[in-house]
Amino acid sequence: MTAKTAKTAPTATTAPTATGRPTGHARVQIFEVSTLYGAATLAAAIDAGQFGAPEDARRILLVSNNAAIPETSLRLDAMTGYDRIATRFHDVIDWNEAIHPHHPATWAPRPEEAPLWQRVFRTAWALGTAPVELVVESIQVNPARALAAVFAESTVDVYADGLMSYGPTREELPQSIACRVGRLLHLDLVPGLRPLLLSEYGVEPELVPDDAFRAVLTEIAEAAEGDRQVTAAVDAEPTALLLGQYLASLGILTADEEEELHIRMLRGAAAAGHTSVIFKPHPTAPARYSTALNEAADQAGVRLTVLDGPLLAETFYERCRPTLVVGCFSTAMVTASVYYGVPVARVGTDAVLARLTPYENSNRVPLTVVDHIVPDLETGTGPAVPGAGPQTLTPLVRAVGFCMQAKLHPLLREETVRFLEEYQGDVDMARYFDVERLGRLGLPGGQAAPRAGGSRLRRTLTRSGRS
Repeated sequence: MTAKTAKTAPTATTAPTATGRPTGHARVQIFEVSTLYGAATLAAAIDAGQFGAPEDARRILLVSNNAAIPETSLRLDAMTGYDRIATRFHDVIDWNEAIHPHHPATWAPRPEEAPLWQRVFRTAWALGTAPVELVVESIQVNPARALAAVFAESTVDVYADGLMSYGPTREELPQSIACRVGRLLHLDLVPGLRPLLLSEYGVEPELVPDDAFRAVLTEIAEAAEGDRQVTAAVDAEPTALLLGQYLASLGILTADEEEELHIRMLRGAAAAGHTSVIFKPHPTAPARYSTALNEAADQAGVRLTVLDGPLLAETFYERCRPTLVVGCFSTAMVTASVYYGVPVARVGTDAVLARLTPYENSNRVPLTVVDHIVPDLETGTGPAVPGAGPQTLTPLVRAVGFCMQAKLHPLLREETVRFLEEYQGDVDMARYFDVERLGRLGLPGGQAAPRAGGSRLRRTLTRSGRS
């Protein structure tokens, strides 16, 4: 059992070395983070005073790389703008190093070992006997669950990294953790829509102020001054930005299907009159996506600039000022409209909705939100700045949330029944629900799942009919 020592952040505050000496602060705040977007959210909350005055606590940024193979993925500290975020903390600690050789997504202490691990970390990170407050993302999974188990007496705040806060908690939390969660901090990405995450435990959502978050995004963009890729993008005078995701990596689409999705984005932008386009691939996307897109751009007569550097999409909004952002259901689409007033459009959400499994997949609510409020680029309706969305959005999200996690949200059943009865037969609404799941839950519009024998018989008859 080993734990690595802390790395000092680039800050004017001198952090204590990992010797076990008292920290000099009455308490310690540990902020667990795995993405720059999440770190920016925390920085905005800190700047807005949502974690108290800087001198009141020693602040530790605990960086976790949750990629399947962390050694081959982009490190958070390599992202442009990271250094500016890190100045808000007294220390930066690498969680992967602290628990090496274990993986952050799978490691958690055995219950009988948790007190020993706390002593190890308190010594390695010079926490002394100060009370620890945890600020984590995705409390239902590791590393947040592991931290909550190690620091079993600590209070817990959760912050939401994107649209998933509007969906239900992925699974039931142990009471020993649920009773300690105080707040859910989230961005107002869809004005008027209230998060379902952790609501079953009475956790109150708390907005991170828009102006504070936008200021942090501007700060990150300033760090890209002189970046060669950004300079090249600005010189290309792009009017549209295409957002790649990692749907193939998640097993939602095949690599070929995701490649075709990006090509459809480009063709849609070209059809809308855009002749200079930026493509921002996801860091895990294969290089051949760029090759296929270049060929499609040549055919469409579009100038394509591929930006695969360690930059947030929001940095391009600041520096390039596009007039269109296209994606499938990326949070960066909503950020473009809410914080920059850029019109957005979606491509391929209907296909992903049909393929997303299991029904309780955490991507379902972000996908539903984007599909419901963002115009489809390929239907000719034109991009838009969605704002608060239609009146149907809140009841739709709550109904989908109930169907995803009915046991966690029994109080939503009655309003879900009313919603399904009102929109029964509506083809547009029907695609958000699975009829067999509705049947299992005894909800309007549901049908019983076919028996396995009947399915085999139908397949046999179908093959016979084709022969």
